[in-house]
Amino acid sequence: MTGFPPPDSAGRITRSFGRQPAMKLIGAELTRVEHGTVEIELAFDEKLTQQHGFLHAGVISAALDTACGYAAYSVIDADASILTIEFKVNLMSPGRGERFLFRGEVTKPGSNIIVADGRGYAISDGPAKLIASMTGTMMVVRGREDIAE
Repeated sequence: MTGFPPPDSAGRITRSFGRQPAMKLIGAELTRVEHGTVEIELAFDEKLTQQHGFLHAGVISAALDTACGYAAYSVIDADASILTIEFKVNLMSPGRGERFLFRGEVTKPGSNIIVADGRGYAISDGPAKLIASMTGTMMVVRGREDIAE
């Protein structure tokens, strides 16, 4: 990726993330914001599990979508916003861990469409374990008052 991050993109992302009730609901934290890369972390909570006690696929998908969306948001102009228009999630291993890390990275920047890839990791004792991957397509939105920072 070339170019520089838009002015105050980290601040815009932090403010926007703070306005997301869904991320508050699951206890997610924004832990890394760089040009083209965003990380979100989440502690294990039994309330977020499915019937076998693993982190629910919907929670994993929501966190990956958010990480990929903000990674895309980090590379666009300050007067634009992002909406996800498609994603595919591969669940590779049960969501079992003390904490979870979700990383979104821009794969293909663009002026109208951005593709980002995400990876979800379970963290416990030992090395982080890859539990999910995502490829997402984001649309750059401009000139809509109902969709702004």
